[in-house]
Amino acid sequence: MQSLLILFDNFISFFIWILIINVVIGLSILNAQNKFVYLVYEFSYKITAPPLNIIRRYLPNFGSIDISPVLLIFFLYFIRNLMFEYFG
Repeated sequence: MQSLLILFDNFISFFIWILIINVVIGLSILNAQNKFVYLVYEFSYKITAPPLNIIRRYLPNFGSIDISPVLLIFFLYFIRNLMFEYFG
């Protein structure tokens, strides 16, 4: 059981890092004209878009500010902590 908790924790941590990479590239901090950067952005967008779209559906419009990645990170940390509280 402990190994499944560690695997789930690593999966959540990996997803959070992919989400952070998506936000950083999406803010055009990195050069999106670079082919490698574009491939990383495309991969991260395809993975993170479905859960972010679910959150965006229920959020009010804040103009150009998108807080859905922050809410998703908070939710993932909550799930991870809840999992360790009940099963760890």
